[in-house]
Amino acid sequence: MELNHNKEKLDNYRKRAAELVGKMTLEEKVAQTLYQAPAVERLNIKAYNWWNEALHGVARAGTATVFPQAIGLAATFDEDLLEQVGDAVSTEARAKFNMQQEGKDTDIYKGLTFWAPNVNIFRDPRWGRGHETFGEDPYLTSRLGVRYIEGLQGHDENYLKAAACAKHFAVHSGPEVVRHEFDAKVTEQDLRETYLPAFEACVKEGKVEAVMGAYNRTNGVPCCGNKRLLNDILRKEWGFLGHVTSDCWAIRDFHEGHHVTSTAIESVAMAMNNGCDLNCGTLFGFLVQAVRQGLVKEERLDEAVTNLFTARMKLGVFDKKEENPYDKIPYLAADSKEMRTFNEAVAKRTIVLLKNKEHILPLDKNKIKTIGVIGPNADSRRALVGNYEGTASRYITVLEGIEDYVGDDVRVLYSEGCHLYKDRTSNLAQENDRMSEVLGVCKESDVVIAVLGLDAGIEGEEGDAGNEYGSGDKPDLNLPGLQEEILEAAVSCGKPVVLVLLSGSALAVSWADEHVDAIIQGWYPGARGGAAIADILFGEANPEGKLPVTFYRTTEELPEFENYSMKGRTYRYMKQEALYPFGYGLSYTEYTYQNIRFLEQRPKTSDGVTIGVSVKNTGKMDGIETVQVYVKAEHSDMPYGQLKKIVKLPLHAGEEKEIHIRLEPEAFMLYDEKGKKILPSGNFRIFVGGMQPDTRSERLAGKTVKSLILE
Repeated sequence: MELNHNKEKLDNYRKRAAELVGKMTLEEKVAQTLYQAPAVERLNIKAYNWWNEALHGVARAGTATVFPQAIGLAATFDEDLLEQVGDAVSTEARAKFNMQQEGKDTDIYKGLTFWAPNVNIFRDPRWGRGHETFGEDPYLTSRLGVRYIEGLQGHDENYLKAAACAKHFAVHSGPEVVRHEFDAKVTEQDLRETYLPAFEACVKEGKVEAVMGAYNRTNGVPCCGNKRLLNDILRKEWGFLGHVTSDCWAIRDFHEGHHVTSTAIESVAMAMNNGCDLNCGTLFGFLVQAVRQGLVKEERLDEAVTNLFTARMKLGVFDKKEENPYDKIPYLAADSKEMRTFNEAVAKRTIVLLKNKEHILPLDKNKIKTIGVIGPNADSRRALVGNYEGTASRYITVLEGIEDYVGDDVRVLYSEGCHLYKDRTSNLAQENDRMSEVLGVCKESDVVIAVLGLDAGIEGEEGDAGNEYGSGDKPDLNLPGLQEEILEAAVSCGKPVVLVLLSGSALAVSWADEHVDAIIQGWYPGARGGAAIADILFGEANPEGKLPVTFYRTTEELPEFENYSMKGRTYRYMKQEALYPFGYGLSYTEYTYQNIRFLEQRPKTSDGVTIGVSVKNTGKMDGIETVQVYVKAEHSDMPYGQLKKIVKLPLHAGEEKEIHIRLEPEAFMLYDEKGKKILPSGNFRIFVGGMQPDTRSERLAGKTVKSLILE
């Protein structure tokens, strides 16, 4: 039995929390609503800092396993794996917390309340924080978000292993530069069909402990003080029982950016009255005046602090150590050999093979004497880790991974090629100062591996008090700086060229698609990502990743960044052909689908349906197929079907398996213009295959996606 289903235990926690709140003064209660909550020694309440991060590992608190960035985890399409990663992260979290508590360390990033996962929808590839998400699809984001939360929070009937937080509620995906003043205007249909489903799943299924409001306004009202979002939908409609936190210094934006209030006191009253319990920031200190001036009822403040103490009690921090099984996790569990091995295994499963002309991959090191490795990301640690990252005890870049793999058997030549985005590698050099070296490396090599892309210094959270290094949104989808030039130079040498992209988002690599021999999307693959990519390049592992986002051909075909309408966005609503579609990814083996059928004699959408299908690995290499099921209402104006089911299917070479796939009535429902969920009349087409049922995917893969008609 999970804690959040244990009503008796939860009621007991709330009762204890309320009794504790009843003994506190107004000033003491207000202080507990700040992220850096002070100790109340007379009541034996220890200091606690609520601010911690675990987007893809325990972040910003010293040594920890740095897993692949969230967008890379999404490319696995594997919800079981996401729970395993979440469990590994919370194990390290407890190991580090137990150590920190012994040292009486209650600093920032030292608690058990983690502001992850980010389940916003990656609706526009220019958004800098998109790589923190699980991609552009509400179903995929929902499934992965729920399971990551379950991994973080654990399954003990009495205690949370750690407390997860679904963010940023609810309509939030850039532009970064105006997020403190921006109003995301969205229709009811888009709100319900795209922006809310993942949050609803995280609350109802994942039993997430916390929800964080976004910086922006949604339809005119700041998200961190939005009655409809925080009270009407989150608590009343979905039955949320946890606590709500603001994003950091977001409440200050009410009067300074959004101008919906005039003073700090009015802003904190708006936030508290409309459901925000915790302030990442310091503005809630004004709640003392707000209560005394009658702008906030003390009963509402009591409710907020009760919510916060209940969360801490769920974590067991008020109980004796011997009562909490997670207190027994030793510090040696962090950054262990087992964690490093697991991290590398996860990284291999995130990698997407986009092109493989004439099966140039995998490479055979026994047939190669010299490998050229070029590009600004080839030996970059920063390109391994993304943002909101921890500190690894060892990093393995792509260059190092290749060198380690081939050993002394193959000569590896290396050139940085160019700066990541500037026109020279040194301020004293002339423009394109590494071009001669690139040409020299390529001339002497049997095969060239170009490692290009981005890092979190280019795409990430806009510079503010919490992110001193800047970054932000991408201006376009092109490779920055001189990267395209060095790639073209490499191809001009006439040697086989493999492009490895390290980025957290889609890039418009149309020239590369036409001219290079193979393309791998490696995302930000984590601290040991270089070793994982080397194993993919040389066939020690079979690529199984699928794109959780659409790769567009040009920046110009995108709708306006500030427009939150889903028309023309993502695979569900775009009408043009993608460069690389959502759900696409090649393998070193081949899979065939046969005997697709309904198992019911008279299948009906209102009852749900069960589909039988046989999948066979017809190639010579073991692999894991990602079976994807898409549903399209024939009379809907939605251009394509929507992803409604995923099955990860391991198959040995030559092996065939029969699987049964259940689609509940929910899979056939759509939202109307008023945001009401309806079951459309008419026929449905159900597609079953290893990719999205679009013409570009079928052309790239050289096969069609089979389908059934449900009348």
